[in-house]
Amino acid sequence: MFGGEETLRHKIAQVPGRHVLKVARALRGTRNTSNEPGVLTEFPIGYDPTSLLLDAGEATSSYQAREVEVFVFNEAQVSASETIKMLNEKITNSQATWLFLVDSTISDAARALTLFQLMKHAESASDVVFSDETNVNPRFPILKPNTVGPHTLLSYNVVGRPALLSISKLRMYGGFSTSAGWAFEHDFYLRISEQRGIFQHVPLILPAGRTQIALSADHLNNDTCAVVNAALARRKWNGDVSIGTLPGLVQWKLSPPSPQPSIEIVIPTRDRLELVLQCIAAVEEKTTYNNYSITILDNDSKDPDTLAYFESTTHKVVACPGPFNYAKIINRGIKHSTADFIVTLNNDTILQTPDWLERMVGLASLPDVGIVGSKQVESNGHSEHESVVITPYPQHLRSDGNYPYRDHFILATKDVAAVTGAVQMFRRNFWESIGGMDEELTVVMNDIDVCLRAQLEGRNVVYTPDVIHTHDAGSSRGKLDPKTDRNRFLRRWDIFGSFQDPYFPPLLKLFGETFYYIDPQDSSSN
Repeated sequence: MFGGEETLRHKIAQVPGRHVLKVARALRGTRNTSNEPGVLTEFPIGYDPTSLLLDAGEATSSYQAREVEVFVFNEAQVSASETIKMLNEKITNSQATWLFLVDSTISDAARALTLFQLMKHAESASDVVFSDETNVNPRFPILKPNTVGPHTLLSYNVVGRPALLSISKLRMYGGFSTSAGWAFEHDFYLRISEQRGIFQHVPLILPAGRTQIALSADHLNNDTCAVVNAALARRKWNGDVSIGTLPGLVQWKLSPPSPQPSIEIVIPTRDRLELVLQCIAAVEEKTTYNNYSITILDNDSKDPDTLAYFESTTHKVVACPGPFNYAKIINRGIKHSTADFIVTLNNDTILQTPDWLERMVGLASLPDVGIVGSKQVESNGHSEHESVVITPYPQHLRSDGNYPYRDHFILATKDVAAVTGAVQMFRRNFWESIGGMDEELTVVMNDIDVCLRAQLEGRNVVYTPDVIHTHDAGSSRGKLDPKTDRNRFLRRWDIFGSFQDPYFPPLLKLFGETFYYIDPQDSSSN
């Protein structure tokens, strides 16, 4: 049974630069071979592309005996409309169970290996069976989460290739859309997601994925925007879609409901007037949303200047007496609210994005969303929070820190396991329905715990990088970090046992400040 905070596994996860882990992973991967310091030459550490086994002898005979319709085409030499027409003819006439798309430039050995592995793991109830894939740059594989988040899928084609697609499900939708262009696979995945289709992820890095042209901006961007716009229209979501910063990545923003719902921003504090004033000033000066209010949650402030401000301010002040208990303070503040939506805002945050409430309430008002979080950066500009990943321990994802690879995953609006309570938005009545934060988690892990409980109720947690706050973590609560909170949380969710972050690639594990590749076929990695 898990033994709590003092276990060896937790210590390894927490100690930056754990030498034994670095040495072990180095044996299976390459180091930075660039002459330029700081240049990223591989991600993750420990992945060796030469370890792919391309012995296709057994594989060829195995997959040919199964019901797979293999469609080979050259994406660089045919048009999207011609490809879709030929595909739809195959779908109409095929007797097979699965469709497998592969570019003609992929070797027979790579194709055979991939089909063998996908068919070996495919479950009959699945609509799509997909794996991680090799990349154009072999040192940077394209890693994917086990769960295809419906909001992540709007940002980019997280499924990609290689994949097996159910032919019966394709027939149900009349084949691939003739208006989807080269984003026809992405369009199909969006429609499957809308109908709660079953996506099965095979956590193996396999060849026979997308080619260089399939991942290029000129080839993909406009078609991707078009299919995401079509998805928003089908769902009757009013929003805007624009080309993102990487090929195939889009930025999508939803309009807030009309009329504007009321939003209450609750800011807990104990004294620290200088923080409160700069936090509120940024909100008041920059916020473009009209229907909002600010409530200060006073946890036994004693400083005369702070008390004088509370007496004079036009903002509501709610007394939250007693020893510091973040969960209890937030719960008490929300009990005094009648607003449609709540934002929890740390007193040490400074707003940077004027239309933040429009963007966040557009997401939080979706029927399948429970909690929405934002990006936070430190005052020196370094990333502080780009969602919370639990792999194996809950930690902030940071693009200029532990996750140095600028890929679609780090840049997307996406479904995540959790977001920090420093900035969270949710419906007040939903918060009340799940009982708010657990007040036995007094200081830490209460924000992550409530995100996980929201998902048990069928609600997604969504992170958006398009809303930014400055936040120097810990400047408000100082060094308070009780082990009892962490132990309770770890045991409740069996964090070092059965728990797996559904929205983060399972082949990655974060030890200290470094992500390592975990070979699923290497028992020493478990």
